[in-house]
Amino acid sequence: MYRLAPQPWMIAAQRVMDALETARPGSARFVGGCVRNALLGEPVSDVDIATQLTPDEVERVMRAAGIAVHPTGFEHGTLTVVADHTPYEVTTLRRDVETDGRRAVVAFTQDWAEDAQRRDFRINALYADREGQIFDPTGGGLEDLKHRRIIFVGDPEIRLREDYLRILRFFRFYAWYGVGEPDAAGMAACRKLRTGMDGISAERIWMELKKILAAPQPMPGLEAMQDAGVLDVLLPKVKTLSLLRKVVALESARNQAPDPMLRVLALFENVPASLQWLNQRLRVSTAEARRLNLPSIRRATIVDGMSAPAVRAAIHEHGAQMVRDIAFLELAETGSPAWAEMIDIADAWTNPVMPLGGGDLIAQGYEQGEVIGVALDKARKAWIASDFTLDRDALLALVLKG
Repeated sequence: MYRLAPQPWMIAAQRVMDALETARPGSARFVGGCVRNALLGEPVSDVDIATQLTPDEVERVMRAAGIAVHPTGFEHGTLTVVADHTPYEVTTLRRDVETDGRRAVVAFTQDWAEDAQRRDFRINALYADREGQIFDPTGGGLEDLKHRRIIFVGDPEIRLREDYLRILRFFRFYAWYGVGEPDAAGMAACRKLRTGMDGISAERIWMELKKILAAPQPMPGLEAMQDAGVLDVLLPKVKTLSLLRKVVALESARNQAPDPMLRVLALFENVPASLQWLNQRLRVSTAEARRLNLPSIRRATIVDGMSAPAVRAAIHEHGAQMVRDIAFLELAETGSPAWAEMIDIADAWTNPVMPLGGGDLIAQGYEQGEVIGVALDKARKAWIASDFTLDRDALLALVLKG
């Protein structure tokens, strides 16, 4: 019998477990990522709880215990409960009745093994009771963790046909937790069914892709995706992983946390048409789209060997993130020290606010309108040219002099 040592998140969740097990002793277990990561010694972020209670019963016992309840996925048996400002997903044991590769119709069950059979990978089908006793209904989850294998529960093709997003999840978990060659049966199923991803929403694909790229060492996962033909279906415009490989190595050498968006830029090697296609294909956020605009800015203003004042001017115009992205990609590609210096400036320099504003000019008798805009533009150019050293009085004197 394997027992998990007491974890802070287990102790924090006791109020929720108390409420569930008051209704039915032994009816609740921790499941999935929290159990997996605790066994691996990895950080735990989200805590999921599986229960034999129905959603109606869960809602009733939680409200009786004074715990907030939000029916985030009631029809699928999931409620989000909030105890002591911490959210927990509580889901009734279930089995799939019907699936179409994107969503499932489920029926509730009392059987822990039946619930485990509908999960994706054996390492995600591990349960722990409130005392830390581990349950491994598939019979392979603990061994998979020991050897860091990512193996589907049951028949990989059946699991994928239930939800084609599991193709990307297979490579995501392999990137994060796998060691050695990826599971051959899983690879074969992903290769065979890879076109099933065409029916998955852009938002879900983008979320999984970013999680793959956020792995400390994503290259094994991406190389496996390439070998299985999945990368060609997902991102047909990606022709090589060479720059990404260099970026990952440079991040490690500089002790920089993985940056998924920077890695996306490396994946597409600064080809404007490809980044525009990605923007449209995956419906990225506004902030992400701005970072994908990097090529046009790169061609216009950012070059090797720029002086420090010129770098600061570029940061003022385009933002530190954009300049840093360009410099980091170029440093990974060329190794030129000038790009490293540009990164250091982008990291250390605070973009200032021009000390002269329209109100200052109105106080001097200027009327609102185009004339103020022209005057402020003149002042801004002079201020940037001075490496941002001219103060309000100097700028005002410059404008008033005409």
